[in-house]
Amino acid sequence: MRILLLDLDSTRPDHLGCYGYQRNTSPNIDKIAEKGVRFSNYYTSDAPCFPSRTALMTGRFGIHNGVVGHGGTAADVRHEGEERQFRSRLTSECFPALFRSAGMKTALISPFGERHSAWTFYAGFNEIHNTGKGGIESAEEVTPVVLNWMQQNAKQDDWFLYVNYWDPHTPYRAPEAFGNPFANDPLPEWITDEVLEEHTTRKVGPHSAREISMFDNKTNPKFPRHPGDFTDREGLRRVIDGYDCGIRHMDDHIGMLFSELERQGVMEDLVVIITADHGENMGELGIYGEHGTADQGTCRIPMIIRWPGMRKNHLDEGLHYHLDLLPTIAELLGKSPAPSWDGTSYAAALQTGDTCGRDYLVVSQCAHVCQRSVRFGDYLYVRTYHDGYHLFDKEMLFNLKEDPYEQHNLAQAERSLCKDAVYYLNEWHDDMMNSMAFDTDPLWTVMKEGGPYHAKGHLPSYVSWLEQTGRAYAIPELKRRHPGEFLG
Repeated sequence: MRILLLDLDSTRPDHLGCYGYQRNTSPNIDKIAEKGVRFSNYYTSDAPCFPSRTALMTGRFGIHNGVVGHGGTAADVRHEGEERQFRSRLTSECFPALFRSAGMKTALISPFGERHSAWTFYAGFNEIHNTGKGGIESAEEVTPVVLNWMQQNAKQDDWFLYVNYWDPHTPYRAPEAFGNPFANDPLPEWITDEVLEEHTTRKVGPHSAREISMFDNKTNPKFPRHPGDFTDREGLRRVIDGYDCGIRHMDDHIGMLFSELERQGVMEDLVVIITADHGENMGELGIYGEHGTADQGTCRIPMIIRWPGMRKNHLDEGLHYHLDLLPTIAELLGKSPAPSWDGTSYAAALQTGDTCGRDYLVVSQCAHVCQRSVRFGDYLYVRTYHDGYHLFDKEMLFNLKEDPYEQHNLAQAERSLCKDAVYYLNEWHDDMMNSMAFDTDPLWTVMKEGGPYHAKGHLPSYVSWLEQTGRAYAIPELKRRHPGEFLG
């Protein structure tokens, strides 16, 4: 058996053709989807990058493995302590170890372990190829490494290859020579003139329209597709087109991989898994080009699995976590799930098309803000503990069926639904705390250490920036919410 997993950083499903996007961003990915199963309600349990991939590699929620942020105590996998044996539990219970237990060679092509000092990300791989730029790689720097590996190994049997592409991640880096195939395509209809005006004149917080680089509008000449800010539709186009060009440029390179596998005669029987670590807000909550919240834009991800002999061109609408992939693969390989895994198998969705999703999901974000959200029915409930200077309401409730871009907060009008969501959140939290040896929720570790890594320490200079850009109205509320951080 041969398995290829494509981890496409920052790729949101609704910007792929196979998920209904009108722009032609993903023809090669779409061909795989036609022969496999697409999951439409698939979420990372913990966003963004480091927490998400740690949850995937350990099979455990961030509250269990300890990684929920990008800095401080909550940016290290928890030690096992006195129970630790000669080798750690991760040796046999990580995601790659599953394939090794089935007699497969495991290989990783990614700089991610170095990017976040996430050395546990390397556990279980026989081969590790670091593409060397810490996530600033463009596809033309990744693809030659992958092709070289394939030329040497593809015809062998029993391998698992994990490949990491970065092009949709900010800053948008598709080469200028790639052009812009979307220059004449329409912009998102939901971003009306009224919405655009609100986003450019009233919205505050990192990665808003006036500060896409995070807390100001600085740009980097190395990345001309990535603007520092925008105030009109021309600027909006740069953002949307820059992101979509990243996806299409990456998809072209994915096509090169498929062509090589076809040339070697192994594509037909190959298992292909296409997913992402998180999505990307493209206007949701007024945020552009970032994955800094526990909302639909950030936490919903693609999952496409083409497994020869199983369901083809099938859409599964059940609720799943990305860490559910581990017990699913274990079941399909005839292996028992590891005792530490938090996931639930959805193998039946691939084998028979049966619905086997969860009743609700809880997703977390503690790197840019501190939020936990509950995805249930048609709704997303977002509870904010630290707003990351966005001035979010403590509670937000969105009907994703009627309001997929999160424009209308129903929390005050639908109190009973909020209470249902809080019940689910508490139920999940009780289960998490009861099923681990630790007595600390790492979300609160982040809070007690001064707040999310990408926010703390930036408020004084950000206040000056708000004054410069005509949004001083927000400063008194920022001062009220963050008195200990407000030094201006």
